[in-house]
Amino acid sequence: MTADQPPAVPPDLAPDERDRFFLGLAVDQARIGWEEGGVPIGAALVHDGRVLAVGRNRRVQMGSAIRHGETDCVERAGRLPASVYRSSVLYTTLSPCFMCAGTALLYEIPRIVIGENRSFSQSEELLRSHGVRLDVLDDPACTELMQRMLTERPELWREDIGEEP
Repeated sequence: MTADQPPAVPPDLAPDERDRFFLGLAVDQARIGWEEGGVPIGAALVHDGRVLAVGRNRRVQMGSAIRHGETDCVERAGRLPASVYRSSVLYTTLSPCFMCAGTALLYEIPRIVIGENRSFSQSEELLRSHGVRLDVLDDPACTELMQRMLTERPELWREDIGEEP
């Protein structure tokens, strides 16, 4: 199995354990992104308990303006029927920016599970106003990754969210 292939989902997990498991896939992607020299944000797209794709922020790695964790994940899921997106869950290590929220809104993803929103919560009001269910898990690993980012690579973080140094 490579870093881009998600593991099989363990059977018989309780709903909160399922959320933690899928968020864990996003955390794994965030860690890979950090080790690659990028921004430590990861995501997983799940439909009916099946992982469709995982992704990570690859802006640095790809020289991209738009390859955030969530957009990378949706891109890697590929072309899917609208009905699949409309019944999927997006797991992300950090509360989405407006661009990533727009992606979720465009494809009408009804639920987003967020690892942490203390560092960033820009689009939560927008998402909720469109009926998206947001569940914030306040995950320690997600918080630690973002704190490390803000401490060690603050200029990269400001670039990632469109702020001047």
